[in-house]
Amino acid sequence: MVDNFNENMRPKNYMENVVFNRLDGILASADCCKCQRCRMDIAAYALNRLPSKYVVTPRGEVYSKLLELQQQFEADVIIAIVKAIEVVKKNPRHDGMQVQGAKPDEQMR
Repeated sequence: MVDNFNENMRPKNYMENVVFNRLDGILASADCCKCQRCRMDIAAYALNRLPSKYVVTPRGEVYSKLLELQQQFEADVIIAIVKAIEVVKKNPRHDGMQVQGAKPDEQMR
Protein backbone atom coordinates (compact mmCIF):
# COMPACT_ATOMS: atom_id res chain seq x y z
CA MET A 1 0.00 0.00 0.00
CA VAL A 2 1.46 3.34 -1.04
CA ASP A 3 0.79 6.20 1.29
CA ASN A 4 0.85 9.60 -0.42
CA PHE A 5 1.80 11.32 2.78
CA ASN A 6 2.55 14.99 2.42
CA GLU A 7 4.64 16.40 5.25
CA ASN A 8 2.62 19.62 5.10
CA MET A 9 -0.61 17.79 5.85
CA ARG A 10 -2.18 18.57 9.19
CA PRO A 11 -5.07 16.95 11.01
CA LYS A 12 -8.33 18.79 10.41
CA ASN A 13 -11.51 18.52 12.44
CA TYR A 14 -14.00 17.55 9.74
CA MET A 15 -16.83 18.62 12.03
CA GLU A 16 -15.92 22.25 11.27
CA ASN A 17 -17.00 21.67 7.66
CA VAL A 18 -20.20 19.98 8.79
CA VAL A 19 -21.19 22.76 11.22
CA PHE A 20 -20.37 25.60 8.82
CA ASN A 21 -22.19 23.86 5.95
CA ARG A 22 -25.38 23.77 8.01
CA LEU A 23 -25.02 26.96 10.04
CA ASP A 24 -26.34 29.52 7.53
CA GLY A 25 -29.37 27.42 6.65
CA ILE A 26 -30.36 27.12 10.30
CA LEU A 27 -29.57 30.76 11.04
CA ALA A 28 -31.78 31.89 8.16
CA SER A 29 -34.88 30.85 10.08
CA ALA A 30 -33.59 31.76 13.56
CA ASP A 31 -34.59 34.91 15.40
CA CYS A 32 -31.13 35.97 16.54
CA CYS A 33 -28.23 38.23 15.70
CA LYS A 34 -26.39 37.09 12.60
CA CYS A 35 -23.27 39.24 12.89
CA GLN A 36 -19.93 37.55 12.26
CA ARG A 37 -19.05 37.51 15.98
CA CYS A 38 -22.30 35.75 16.91
CA ARG A 39 -21.94 33.31 13.98
CA MET A 40 -18.46 32.33 15.17
CA ASP A 41 -19.61 32.04 18.80
CA ILE A 42 -22.47 29.78 17.70
CA ALA A 43 -20.12 27.61 15.64
CA ALA A 44 -17.58 27.35 18.47
CA TYR A 45 -20.26 26.46 21.02
CA ALA A 46 -21.70 23.75 18.74
CA LEU A 47 -18.27 22.34 17.87
CA ASN A 48 -17.32 22.09 21.54
CA ARG A 49 -20.37 19.90 22.13
CA LEU A 50 -19.94 17.60 19.14
CA PRO A 51 -17.41 14.78 18.90
CA SER A 52 -14.29 15.68 16.94
CA LYS A 53 -13.70 13.85 13.67
CA TYR A 54 -10.10 14.49 12.67
CA VAL A 55 -8.98 13.54 9.19
CA VAL A 56 -5.62 13.81 7.45
CA THR A 57 -6.14 12.01 4.17
CA PRO A 58 -8.77 12.30 1.46
CA ARG A 59 -9.78 8.72 2.34
CA GLY A 60 -10.49 9.82 5.92
CA GLU A 61 -12.58 12.70 4.62
CA VAL A 62 -14.65 10.35 2.46
CA TYR A 63 -15.26 8.11 5.48
CA SER A 64 -16.36 11.11 7.54
CA LYS A 65 -18.73 12.22 4.76
CA LEU A 66 -20.36 8.80 4.92
CA LEU A 67 -21.06 9.37 8.60
CA GLU A 68 -23.06 12.45 7.63
CA LEU A 69 -25.59 10.23 5.92
CA GLN A 70 -26.64 8.74 9.25
CA GLN A 71 -29.81 10.32 10.61
CA GLN A 72 -28.57 10.48 14.21
CA PHE A 73 -25.41 12.29 13.11
CA GLU A 74 -27.50 14.89 11.27
CA ALA A 75 -29.84 15.31 14.25
CA ASP A 76 -26.92 15.74 16.67
CA VAL A 77 -25.40 18.50 14.53
CA ILE A 78 -28.71 20.36 14.19
CA ILE A 79 -29.43 20.07 17.92
CA ALA A 80 -25.96 21.38 18.79
CA ILE A 81 -26.38 24.39 16.48
CA VAL A 82 -29.88 25.21 17.75
CA LYS A 83 -28.71 24.99 21.38
CA ALA A 84 -25.74 27.22 20.50
CA ILE A 85 -28.09 29.79 18.96
CA GLU A 86 -30.16 29.85 22.15
CA VAL A 87 -27.08 30.34 24.36
CA VAL A 88 -25.47 33.03 22.19
CA LYS A 89 -28.79 34.84 21.76
CA LYS A 90 -29.08 35.14 25.56
CA ASN A 91 -25.42 36.14 25.95
CA PRO A 92 -24.27 38.05 22.84
CA ARG A 93 -20.68 39.27 22.96
CA HIS A 94 -20.77 41.75 20.08
CA ASP A 95 -21.13 44.82 22.36
CA GLY A 96 -23.05 46.95 19.88
CA MET A 97 -21.01 45.98 16.82
CA GLN A 98 -22.93 46.79 13.70
CA VAL A 99 -24.16 43.92 11.62
CA GLN A 100 -22.78 44.14 8.10
CA GLY A 101 -25.45 45.46 5.76
CA ALA A 102 -28.22 45.61 8.36
CA LYS A 103 -30.43 48.61 8.94
CA PRO A 104 -30.14 50.14 12.44
CA ASP A 105 -33.42 48.57 13.61
CA GLU A 106 -32.30 45.10 12.37
CA GLN A 107 -28.84 45.13 13.89
CA MET A 108 -29.49 42.92 16.86
CA ARG A 109 -31.83 40.43 15.25
